[in-house]
Amino acid sequence: MKMMTPPMFAARSLWSAALFSMFAGAGLAQAQGTAYVSNQEGGISIIDLAKMQVTGEYAVGGKVPRGLGVTDDGKTLVVAVRETGDVALIDTASGKIIKRVRIGKNPEFVRVRGDMAFVSFEPTSKLGPPPKPGAEKKEEKKEGGKDGAHGHDDDDDDDKEPAQVAVVDLKAGKVVRNIVGGPETEGIEFSPDGKSLVVTNEADNTLTLHDIKSGKLVKKVDVEKYGARPRGIKLSPDGKTYIATLEFGNNFLVLDDKLTPIKTVATGQTPYGVAFDRKGERLYVATARAQALEVFDGKTFAKIKDVPLAAERCWHFTFTPDEKQILVACGRSNQLVVVDAAKLEVTARIEDKKLPWGVVTWPRAMGSLDQP
Repeated sequence: MKMMTPPMFAARSLWSAALFSMFAGAGLAQAQGTAYVSNQEGGISIIDLAKMQVTGEYAVGGKVPRGLGVTDDGKTLVVAVRETGDVALIDTASGKIIKRVRIGKNPEFVRVRGDMAFVSFEPTSKLGPPPKPGAEKKEEKKEGGKDGAHGHDDDDDDDKEPAQVAVVDLKAGKVVRNIVGGPETEGIEFSPDGKSLVVTNEADNTLTLHDIKSGKLVKKVDVEKYGARPRGIKLSPDGKTYIATLEFGNNFLVLDDKLTPIKTVATGQTPYGVAFDRKGERLYVATARAQALEVFDGKTFAKIKDVPLAAERCWHFTFTPDEKQILVACGRSNQLVVVDAAKLEVTARIEDKKLPWGVVTWPRAMGSLDQP
C-alpha cells in the first residue's frame, strides 16, 4: 500500500473536515450516527446515537472481543477476538461476518487506516480452548485480583516474549506482514506522514517506532524513569506531539514528533485511554482507578477539569460524530457513561451488561481507539 506523504496527509485532513461540515450542514444538531461497543462477555453492541440506546448486537463467533475499528466507508467493522485468535470482518449493514483473518494468540488493539488494519497480538502464547469455569478467577487471584498488584483484571499477555502487530490487507482478507514490537504491545499510533507505526510496550516500559513497509525497528524509547507500563498513545492533530499514558506512573508523557521526551504531567490513578479533540485544543485521559475522565489544555497540558464518572474500569472512550458528547466504556460497571463535551458533566448512562471494553463510532470521531 502506498503510504501518505505529508501533503497527502494534509489533504486527507481537509477532506475529513469538509466531510464533517457536510454532516453538520445536513442537520446533525443532535448526536447522530452509530456507536459500536466491544463486550468481553458478548458481541458488539450497537448504539443509536440519536436515541442514546442499545438497539442490537453483532455476534463475533467467539468470546472476548476487544479492539475494534471501522473502515473509511463505514461498511466494515474490524474486531479482534481473543478466543479464536483472529479478527472478524463484520458487514455493518447485515451484521454478518464477511471473513475471519487468522492473527495469533491474544489479538487486542486494532487500528484501521485506509485498506489496512493493524492488530497487536501475542504470538508466543499458546492458543487453546476456553479456560474451565473458575480458572480465570484463580488466575485473577494469583495476580492480585482486579485491583491487585498486577493491575489488570483480564490481561493474559506473555510479558517475556515480544508481541507483534499484524498488518492486515482488508481487501485481500489476509495478513501481509508482522511487525515485531516489545513485550505486551498495547497502544498503536501512526507517525505524521503515515509511514511509521508507534507502539507502547507495557512489560519492558518502552515506546518503539517501526517502518510500516519493512517492519524495521527505527527507534526505541525507554520510559521507565518517567513511569511504568505505557498504555495509550496518541498523536496531536497538528502532528507535533505524542502523548503516552503511563499506567503505573499515574501520569502521561509528552514527546515531540521525533519521540523525544519533553515532560510528564500528573494524572489520577492508572491512566489508559487518551485522545485529543479534533482541533487539538483539549486532551482527554481516562483514569480507571480514579474513575474520572480528566481534561487538559491541548497545548500547555494544564488541568482543566476532572469529570467524575462514578464507574469502574473506564478504559476507552470516543466523541460522538458531532463532537457534542463523549461516550466512555466502563467495563466493570457494565455501562457507557455519556459526558457533555461542552459542560464536561455526566448527562446519561447507557446500560451494557456484557463487560464493555472499547467503543468507536460511525461517522468516525476522535477517541482513544479511532479518529476521523
